[in-house]
Formats: sequence, C-alpha cells, structure tokens
Amino acid sequence: MIPLRDNIHPDIIPFVTVTLIAANVGVFVYELRWTPAELNAWVGLFGMTPSLFTAAFSTGSLNPAAYFPLVTNLFLHGGWMHIIGNIWFLWLFGSSVEYCLGHVNFLLFYFVCGIIANLTQVAFDPASTIPIIGASGAISGILGAYAICFPRAKIKTLLPLFFIFTIIEIPALAFLAIWFVYQLQSGAASQSMGGSGIAWWAHVGGFVSGALLNRLLLKRK
Repeated sequence: MIPLRDNIHPDIIPFVTVTLIAANVGVFVYELRWTPAELNAWVGLFGMTPSLFTAAFSTGSLNPAAYFPLVTNLFLHGGWMHIIGNIWFLWLFGSSVEYCLGHVNFLLFYFVCGIIANLTQVAFDPASTIPIIGASGAISGILGAYAICFPRAKIKTLLPLFFIFTIIEIPALAFLAIWFVYQLQSGAASQSMGGSGIAWWAHVGGFVSGALLNRLLLKRK
C-alpha cells in the first residue's frame, strides 16, 4: 500500500517539516559524493551500531561519540528508495502532526521519537554489528501521533491487486494498524532468523512512543 494523500489540510506553513526534509535530502546529496570506502567510514561513525552502543553504555563510557549516533543516524540513508520513501511519509504525515503539536514541540517530538526508536532496536538486537541509519524511526513516531490526532482521517492509497493498481480511500486508523502489524510481524520474523538489514523494532518503538508522547505535547485538539 502506498499512501498518496489524506483529507487533512492544516492551516499552517509546516516549516519544521520542510526543514527536516531539506536536511535529509542535503545529507543524502552529500553522500552521493563519497566513495564506497568513505561512505562505509561515515556510516560506521555516524550510524547507530547496537553492539558499539551496548558496549559503551555497559562500561559507563562518557565519550560523546558513542551516543551522538542516536541522533546523527536519523539523517543518513542507504539509497534512493530509502530516502524517497522516508521523505514522502515525512511530508504526507509530518505537516499534519506539526499542526497538531505546534512547531517547537514537533521538532522536539521528532528527535525524541527517533532516539527511542533507536534504543528499542538496540534492546531487541544489542549484539548487532549492522549500523542503523535512516529517519524511519522518527517518522514512525509521526505515524503514531497522527493516529491519535486524526483518528477520523481518510487516506487515498494506491493498492496493487495482482497486476492491477487501484486507488481507494482507507480510514487512517485502518491504514496505520495494517502498517503497525506488518512491522511487528517483520520484527518477530527477523528475531527468529537471527537479524535483518531493516530495523523493524525501531519502527515499532517509534510508533508507540509517538502515540504516547503526542498526549504530552498536544497543542490543538
């Protein structure tokens, strides 16, 4: 399912959402200039590697470099489909949640959800040596908040039926429930297979934290 648009038209200029999109795109364009060796080095430095974080935390390390990746990894992406998918979801749902929470609260909310999403992935796979990168954990938080802010919203969705694509309108709660269950199933499957290249549990942690934090930061009913 590919969401195309919703029926929420927030009466604001979502400059925080636009700024986050610009930052992600800017970093990705910069990534395109790197050689594969440079890219691996930067991902190793600024990506969130669970085993390194676990080691630093368990020894009580005070080295900031061990904890900065909780935030810096949110701006790194692994390819065109990765960045396009995240940016599209950020634009489609972020502007509405920014309206719901207010500009300053939304910015704080975005990073807190991203950090909790990273920590959730670490909790489920603490020995992983695969760096976590991408904004999807924070964006999952936006989806959780959207479900609480706009439970009656409708989402026009591109739905593949065998070899035919059709556009249908789906209640937002149904769309997000399907999305969340898929993340849970994929996370459980990755656990049974010994890991995955996708941080499924970060999506789950981000979504749950977004739904809960929304109530604390809500500006508009």
